[in-house]
Amino acid sequence: MSAFYQQAKFLQSASTINTLPPELGFEVAFAGRSNAGKSSTLNRLCQQKSLARTSKTPGRTQLINFFALPEGKYLVDLPGYGYAKVPEKVKKEWQQFIESYLTTRFPLCGLIIVMDIRRPMLEYDLDMLEWTNTRNLPVHVVLNKSDKLKHGQAKTMLLKTQKQLKEINPVYTAQIFSALKNIGVIDLEKQLDSWLNAEKLAE
Repeated sequence: MSAFYQQAKFLQSASTINTLPPELGFEVAFAGRSNAGKSSTLNRLCQQKSLARTSKTPGRTQLINFFALPEGKYLVDLPGYGYAKVPEKVKKEWQQFIESYLTTRFPLCGLIIVMDIRRPMLEYDLDMLEWTNTRNLPVHVVLNKSDKLKHGQAKTMLLKTQKQLKEINPVYTAQIFSALKNIGVIDLEKQLDSWLNAEKLAE
């Protein structure tokens, strides 16, 4: 596993567009349903137990959190979507904030969508995929919690998800992952490298 992502450090949180950090370098954002294990995925990637805060109450995180990497690269943790027990007005404010970030953020070069492999491609996931597709944002789906299924079942879910993704956008990709069992970390690192180092590959 790469030591690069293990150097991630919390930079700042943002609650509005005006509180986002300066647009420097390259960013990859992480999105997902509130119970998909998005924060655990980030923590496993970076080999840090509490880099991204996890909560027993899904949907509690209301901020966009930025983590700095070397060489002007960043990982961005978006608020989870789905189960948040908050007023509808607040949900709409979150949605507008996230949409504005995804639409206008110049350094954003890719989006990781974390899904529970047992229940992938649900309504909110499909909404996010369709929305990002209209904005030509590269997407890679991480099917987390693969340790909950047998190998054959996990493979079947991966193939099914890949087929559904292809119908939305042929370049969208997916992989099996387990934050608990440390499965798929290298594959995730390779995807992130391809986005964050795009300027090097172009030279």
